[in-house]
Amino acid sequence: MNKNKNKKNIIIIGAAGRDFHNFNTVYRGNPLYNVAAFTAAQIPDIDGRKYPAELAGDLYPEGIPIYPQDKLPELIGELDIDECVFAYSDVKYETVMSVSAIVNAAGADFTLLGPAATSLKSTKPVISVCAVRTGSGKSQTSRKIIELLMEKGLRVVAVRHPMPYGDLVAQRVQRFATVDDLKKHNCTVEEMEEYEPHVERGNIIYAGVDYEDILRAAENDPDGCDVILWDGGNNDFSFYKADLSVTVADPHRAGHELSYYPGEVSLRMADVAVINKIDSATAQSIAIVEQNTKKINPNAVIVKAESGITVDNEALIRGKRVLVVEDGPTLTHGEMKLGAGTIAAQRFGAKELVDPRPYTVGKLKETFKIYPNIGVLLPAMGYGEQQLRDLEQTINDTDCDTVIIGTPIDLNRIITIKKPSTRVHYELNEVGSPNLSEIIGDFIKQHNL
Repeated sequence: MNKNKNKKNIIIIGAAGRDFHNFNTVYRGNPLYNVAAFTAAQIPDIDGRKYPAELAGDLYPEGIPIYPQDKLPELIGELDIDECVFAYSDVKYETVMSVSAIVNAAGADFTLLGPAATSLKSTKPVISVCAVRTGSGKSQTSRKIIELLMEKGLRVVAVRHPMPYGDLVAQRVQRFATVDDLKKHNCTVEEMEEYEPHVERGNIIYAGVDYEDILRAAENDPDGCDVILWDGGNNDFSFYKADLSVTVADPHRAGHELSYYPGEVSLRMADVAVINKIDSATAQSIAIVEQNTKKINPNAVIVKAESGITVDNEALIRGKRVLVVEDGPTLTHGEMKLGAGTIAAQRFGAKELVDPRPYTVGKLKETFKIYPNIGVLLPAMGYGEQQLRDLEQTINDTDCDTVIIGTPIDLNRIITIKKPSTRVHYELNEVGSPNLSEIIGDFIKQHNL
């Protein structure tokens, strides 16, 4: 450990995403700082490894260790830390300030880096799509915008917020053009849920660890690139300077747009605020989100949209005892009480939602202990092979008639479900005007595309 006090000793508090990007853009190669460690939260099984020397640069020939976040107070003392940089998202303000109190009490400063310090400039026009919470409908909004651009003959390359849970060196720059690329890069379920809907539509999508290298690769994609679309993750703000900023809000969690970090940052920066799911939220909740948006960002154009739901086989739901499997992060740190699968069960007349908790095994049992408010839904956790096997066994052991797959991918492709199952699909359907078609039309004219 370098205790040369000509340098400021830093810990970056993260969850394998924003933390690595902040390091790459602000600290890597900067002789004024020594990043002594990362800490990890939110995502299982990512502590205990290193940010590798191949990515960390010449100042870190041994790489940078990653520790569990609960070791933060002792690390501050042991490593003579001057400053801790908070770098993950979808977090209550109360939680952010609780971490700040831990850091300050241990003797270090607490820092939040903003877009000016960490956003990279592209040579292409950039549209960013962010959200105030995980599970708001950001991905379907991204897909809608890409379709509108492609209808005009434009070549769009999407870049996804990082999910680097495997070999970080191998994941430095990843390009996904086919479903086979998901296998080649050993994607987790969470990664597949984000990438697969793009490649199924013929879109190119990049992700990885080093977002400067990713951006330059995307700009020079072999299939061509007219527009970069930033497909944000969690509720983080964009890694790239946006020429058009779109932020999606969720009236099922009305008020969260003003109480979570950095969702409010994204909403305050938005040129366009999409209030999604108005077909399944209450009028009161929709009004709260609209009022809050106008209060903090009166210049944002507000677009209202439905999250239109279809299912492959309604007969497998009507009158049946169903197990609903929903997107994992939406239920865990996203804190949603329902998703597309739940709405499908209600809309198409399921007899009962079966509680999976008596049947959970292994790491899924641990997930319910960490997130006890999930309730009778089953999160599709698949960060590793063991979680996938536990998910498969839990589904097959659950006493139900039908499995409703409410995830963005077909789980039957990656696990063996031995029960009748039907998949739920959901797309963004705008209501009235202004709408994204008008907004994208203006964007195309503005940039002479």
